Amino acid sequence: MKLRFWKDRAQGPAPGEAGWEQFLVERVVTDSLREQRRSRRWGILFKLLTFAYLFALLGVLWQDTLFDSLSPDEKHSAVIDIKGVIAPGTQASAIDVIAALGKAYEDKNTKGIILRINSPGGSPVQAGQINDEIRRLREKHPDIPVHAVVADLCASGGYYVAVAAEAIHVDKASLIGSIGVRIDSFGFEQAIEELGIERRLLTAGANKGMLDPFSPLPEEQKAFLQTLLDQLHHQFIAVVKQGRGDQLKGSEEIFSGLFWTGEESLSLGLADKLGSTDSVARDVIGAEKTVEFKAKKDLFERLADRLGTAMVSAVLELTGGAYPMAR
Repeated sequence: MKLRFWKDRAQGPAPGEAGWEQFLVERVVTDSLREQRRSRRWGILFKLLTFAYLFALLGVLWQDTLFDSLSPDEKHSAVIDIKGVIAPGTQASAIDVIAALGKAYEDKNTKGIILRINSPGGSPVQAGQINDEIRRLREKHPDIPVHAVVADLCASGGYYVAVAAEAIHVDKASLIGSIGVRIDSFGFEQAIEELGIERRLLTAGANKGMLDPFSPLPEEQKAFLQTLLDQLHHQFIAVVKQGRGDQLKGSEEIFSGLFWTGEESLSLGLADKLGSTDSVARDVIGAEKTVEFKAKKDLFERLADRLGTAMVSAVLELTGGAYPMAR
């Protein structure tokens, strides 16, 4: 009766009344048990959500492996994207493109390969490595043709890669060319002088500070850089002539860094035909079905890519689409 009486009273016996010590102990124990049950329920919920997220993430990461194992039995045209700047660490890097090429050639159902190019160019070293590997694989597998299909842009290093194919297909509105080499820099020496700023640059080697934007460019250094650019340009021209041969019909102006529409490029011999990925697969290679090949990344690399994409999406959502990008 006393227990019921204490429970009915919200505050319990007042301190000093009979039984208040027992009521206090019961109250503390009851509250502790209630808090433990609440914490346990939340803990179970968070664990379930964590496991569900991990299973979903692993399913997304492993779906590419699953699809790779379900290779189609019919002949197909292998498509390899060369998109964006050709440089280390990008999706158009030499290591990724070459890995994708290897996968395409290893597939027994590959009837031909399409290099789908949409690139402004990039590193001459990276583009040169891709060009060399395409030529090596073409010689090793003469029965598998390689065609380049230009989307919006095939300039500079992008064209360096394209000339390794046996034919280049363009849209009439594609932009193609820009056969040249460049080095970018700025000169702020006069600006900092007017602002009263003293430039303090220490080097070991007279030319170590070459192209420092806050120092003047001496004529001898400018001449050295021009010689370097000319050498790289001659290498580029040699690769283009090797790939296009007698098909080139334009004057030396085509090596000046200018670029043309896809329609104009046909008359200059920079490209061969009008065409798209689908039309080349269907009408040229003779395998209408297309299968995309990419460099196969390990689990941790794909996880990093997924998390990076998720983080960028979250930032875009929080900022309403405003996100600073370094160019």
